[in-house]
Amino acid sequence: MALPVRIEAALKAAIDGADTPSAPPGLIKALRYAVFPGGARVRPTLSLAVARACGDDHPAISDAAAVAVELLHCASLVHDDLPCFDNADFRRGKPSVHTVHGEPIALLTGDALIVMAFERLAVAAAIKPARLAPLITTIARGVGAPSGIVAGQAWESEPSAPLDIYHQAKTGALFVAATTSGAIAAGADGAPWRALGETLGAAYQVADDLLDALQSGAGECDKPVGQDALLKRPSAVAERGVHGALERLYALVEQAVASVPQCEGAQEMRDMVRFSAMRLAPKQLARSAA
Repeated sequence: MALPVRIEAALKAAIDGADTPSAPPGLIKALRYAVFPGGARVRPTLSLAVARACGDDHPAISDAAAVAVELLHCASLVHDDLPCFDNADFRRGKPSVHTVHGEPIALLTGDALIVMAFERLAVAAAIKPARLAPLITTIARGVGAPSGIVAGQAWESEPSAPLDIYHQAKTGALFVAATTSGAIAAGADGAPWRALGETLGAAYQVADDLLDALQSGAGECDKPVGQDALLKRPSAVAERGVHGALERLYALVEQAVASVPQCEGAQEMRDMVRFSAMRLAPKQLARSAA
């Protein structure tokens, strides 16, 4: 089964599992709204691709790991858009969750997605209990403190933040969780896949900084732009300039490609990483650089 099909089917099963007669209808609507339709599903695709490269001996566990990563990503977007943080009106090309469903339900939606992510892991990994603890630990580190998404969000409340540490927490940590959990879900060692997550996550954050700085409207972005300057956040563009940030992006992409461990299908994996990552740069800037 193709990876996108597996991901959407597993996500649908997760949300459908919460839709019972006893569930608050407004919360269920908000959960579906937050998850569907999704963005590029980069993180769960990466997780499943690594699992497949490592044998994917129990697809149900691999699917659960990929879904957990995506649900946690969706939760972070819902919370990130709230008025107490970015106060963003749009996400993924449509009004943000709190704009449509209200702040209380949006807050609870993010909370529910976080809990759902770990529930899916616990249920699926019951067939291989030895994999459960490392999966939970690995993915939890990608979203919590001291260096996961929560820490990245908290850095935005500090007077200043070291750019590399901020980027690693805000974006890189969940990419590391995606790559390493994909290997663990397939019964392999996650450590060799860590560098891929780190470099690819850093590339995605630099690309996000470029898009935020250069787009004047929705355009190529699926969220409000100009937020970094408006909210005085650390940014690769602010630190390096536009062309310096673009050079950094391309260097990180090549590092990510080179970091793919030797495995069955390694070249296919490298091609996928390069193709998906090179689509990140703002199109007009990438053309001028070329």
